[in-house]
Amino acid sequence: MPPTLRGQWHSCEKEYMAKKDLYEILGVSKTASDEDIKKAYRKLAINLHPDRFANATDAEKKEAEEKFKEINRAYEVLGDKDKRANYDKYGTEDGSQGFGGAGGFEGGFGGFEDILSSFFTGGAGFGRRNPNEPRQGEDIHVKINLTFEEAYNGVTKTIRLNRDEPCSSCKGTGAKDAASIRVCPYCKGAGTIRKNQQTLFGQQVVQTPCTNCGGKGKVITEKCPTCKGAGYARKEANVKVNVPAGVDNGVSMTLRGEGNNGFNGGPKGNLVIAVGVMQSEKYKRVGSDLYMDLPIGFYDAACGCEIGIDTLKGEAKCKIPESTQSGTKIRLKGYGMKVLQKDMYGDLYVVVKIETPKGLSSKQLKLLKAFEDSLSDSQYPQLKKMKKGGLFSK
Repeated sequence: MPPTLRGQWHSCEKEYMAKKDLYEILGVSKTASDEDIKKAYRKLAINLHPDRFANATDAEKKEAEEKFKEINRAYEVLGDKDKRANYDKYGTEDGSQGFGGAGGFEGGFGGFEDILSSFFTGGAGFGRRNPNEPRQGEDIHVKINLTFEEAYNGVTKTIRLNRDEPCSSCKGTGAKDAASIRVCPYCKGAGTIRKNQQTLFGQQVVQTPCTNCGGKGKVITEKCPTCKGAGYARKEANVKVNVPAGVDNGVSMTLRGEGNNGFNGGPKGNLVIAVGVMQSEKYKRVGSDLYMDLPIGFYDAACGCEIGIDTLKGEAKCKIPESTQSGTKIRLKGYGMKVLQKDMYGDLYVVVKIETPKGLSSKQLKLLKAFEDSLSDSQYPQLKKMKKGGLFSK
């Protein structure tokens, strides 16, 4: 595209595209898949390509050119995941209030040819990754299971895993020695080649990765005998993991650089650890608070008492007030679960469960009956309320 025409396109782009819905331009819905968008663009591009309007009138050529720009622009945004996400959220590809600047459209028809090369020729244009750029290694995902007590106190675990590490023989080059690495004679080290290729639009010069070296610009004449040219080897490793106190079931931890080997000097991947915590037979956890049932007898509930309780923090004294009812919650501050990454603890709630004695003798039953007969209605406020409401008769 000539400089003047490109400047005119940029100057009106924000206003022009604001009036156009990119999905409507390509004739797809907003929920369309990446493949659907690609197919729609390809079909429109073939129908609107300038070669099809060689014998058309000037007006028809101009209209086709404008539509050609529209679909080119629409696909330039919707064909890129990040730009599409920004467009869906903000209405623009860069997340700002308008186009232009670094995020503006610079491709013109040249950009379109790059896109077409990715469709029809496998060229090194639109969306192709440089094979020589550093790439991070893949992450490794593992799961560890902790007891409830380990989650409370924190623990160090050793994880045994297999991961890709640089070959100790070739130091990651994949070659037997330095002399085995040579400049690719086919592309002269460029990593790409240019060739004429027949496309839907006639003969075109396209740039493609060199098939001889895979786009790297170098070839290995003799591979490393240890890793067979891969540059890395599968090795067993033991990784120590410090699990902090207070960790909960379902939490994920990430250890940077403990994953698989990177490529072309890129960093290693990460070790992602999913933590599972076994349930406790004694405690129920709600956030950083703990709940436990405390069975007591009728006498202790009626008269009140003080009971020593074994907690995760050691023994604690739990005071049972006089006339405590079953289901009463008594709070022991600071005796709950450790709060993750903080120097503080939740609370322990003791839930009183009054246990009715079983297997009473006739003598005990008589004593209980005499005791029951000695009580007045005022000493049973809940029962008195129910009787008054006519819910039952005694």
